[in-house]
Amino acid sequence: MTTAEWIVSNAWVIWLALFLLLAIIEMISLDLYFIMLGVGSLGGVAVALLEGPVWLQVVIFCLLSLLMIFLVRPIAIKHLKKSPEGFRTNIERLIGQDALILEPTSRLSGSAKIAGEIWTARAEANAATMSPGSYAVVSRIQGATAYLNPAPPTES
Repeated sequence: MTTAEWIVSNAWVIWLALFLLLAIIEMISLDLYFIMLGVGSLGGVAVALLEGPVWLQVVIFCLLSLLMIFLVRPIAIKHLKKSPEGFRTNIERLIGQDALILEPTSRLSGSAKIAGEIWTARAEANAATMSPGSYAVVSRIQGATAYLNPAPPTES
């Protein structure tokens, strides 16, 4: 038995190995492309186990992969990115938070304590220099810099 004959008669092994390789790549990339190709390779496994010709295995692989990428992946992505209305994560949750000014903060320099962490801070373009010990409100975050507006005066 030649190598080519062995590959044709045991094509299911190659399709299964391809599936495992694609699954590993998907675990690293998390794009949901490689797992869709993996499902296509499982179609190739099924046709190979039913002793279908190699050309049919390749056609089934291509069709299943394309169907999964264009029909299933968009739905899966939509469900993965779904979050409750108004739910904010990471940096977004700091917007609107109070900031304690630690050093004079102007449009050019400054620092502030926000949610227990010390941040590089800048005053917004229309805000005056803020003095240490005063409070401000985070208006936006750009990179590792928080942009602040003076906190409105509180009524005592």
